[in-house]
Amino acid sequence: MTASAVYDGWVRHRRHTPVEHEFTYRHAMVLLDLGELPEVLDSHPFYSATGRAPVRFRREDYMGDPERPLDECVRDLVEERTGARPRGAVRLLTTLRTFGHSFNPVSFYYCFTPGSERVEAVVAQVTNTPWGETHSYVLGRSDEHAVMKDTMDKVFHVSPFIGMDNRYEWRVTEPNGKLLVHIDERDPEGNGVFDATLSLDRHELTRGRLTRMLLRFPATSLRVVFLIYWNALRLKLKGAPYHPHPKTDIPEATR
Repeated sequence: MTASAVYDGWVRHRRHTPVEHEFTYRHAMVLLDLGELPEVLDSHPFYSATGRAPVRFRREDYMGDPERPLDECVRDLVEERTGARPRGAVRLLTTLRTFGHSFNPVSFYYCFTPGSERVEAVVAQVTNTPWGETHSYVLGRSDEHAVMKDTMDKVFHVSPFIGMDNRYEWRVTEPNGKLLVHIDERDPEGNGVFDATLSLDRHELTRGRLTRMLLRFPATSLRVVFLIYWNALRLKLKGAPYHPHPKTDIPEATR
């Protein structure tokens, strides 16, 4: 049995002000223990981490210098932001490149304590569209509660219908049988502006499970991009105010 796994469930987005809007969709992702690559994917005829395949892990799609191991780039970033370098396993929750297309609104890197299943830090690598920019938020662990919590300023432009003067409140569980990520975005007065929830159930990563995921979700990233633009149009028609890209200097943490 591998530490890598398949997760499926749902994603929900809710806007609270100045207009209300909500949508939910089914979603599937893989959790890859980076120490198990490439074998964990290369054993399937339609998946690969070393060459061309309908579904593939491509190192260039993720943070840091593509010539360096991804887990070391993650460790470098966590050490830079927190002062402590993770020494245990690093596991990536992501949507893999499928039929040549890749877009992840957010991928999560879970950094574990050596020899245990305790998560000590989480990195959320966020990508916007159509700009194709990326930024990574690092969530530290301050206590032993099952749910990790962190709060930080918003520094990266994602939606043209939400301003930048906000803060994020994160709640993240460890990737066990049930995985949950919840983000509240609040304005300077503390009022809820937006929230997003990712709720997924874990399945063992087997050839059969990978095949079922490909058949059920054959164009996941294209579907996500369509939903982003479709719901942006709906927000525009509802009269949501437009916030242009601030073109500020974003601390580069990914590419």
